[in-house]
Amino acid sequence: MAKPKDNPNYKVIAENRRARYDYAIEDDLECGIVLTGSEVKSLRQNTSNIAESYAAVENGELWLVNADIAPYEQAMFGHEDRRRRKLLVNRREMARLWNDTQRKGMTLVPLVLYFNHKGIAKVKIGIAKGKKAPDKRETAAKRDWQRQKQRLLKEQG
Repeated sequence: MAKPKDNPNYKVIAENRRARYDYAIEDDLECGIVLTGSEVKSLRQNTSNIAESYAAVENGELWLVNADIAPYEQAMFGHEDRRRRKLLVNRREMARLWNDTQRKGMTLVPLVLYFNHKGIAKVKIGIAKGKKAPDKRETAAKRDWQRQKQRLLKEQG
């Protein structure tokens, strides 16, 4: 498989950077996404946002809820920008996701929306547990310390 940086087809469309701050990501999973033609054209122009979205298992299907894909101006038949979009996973993964979300505090958070090396739109979903305020402060402190440590090493070297 080609490395993402080397392949011209690999392209990150939208990233949920706040998810790693608000949630402790335990595991992640790559999912396909069912899109219309105008949605794909819009994604090629980088006009999407997954920061406020989430995934949910309902009636044995996985759905991406509240993801914003802006309308494509030249489309003859447009699309609704915040509609529910079906995510594609196999039956075993679906059962695992359903079991994980039934545990206390677990949720499905979209982390990245991207085109893979074949040019197909994919969503990486994280199985996450919400962080409390002290956990968030601890994460910020660790990040600051790592940054400071790198500066000190750079000055000495």
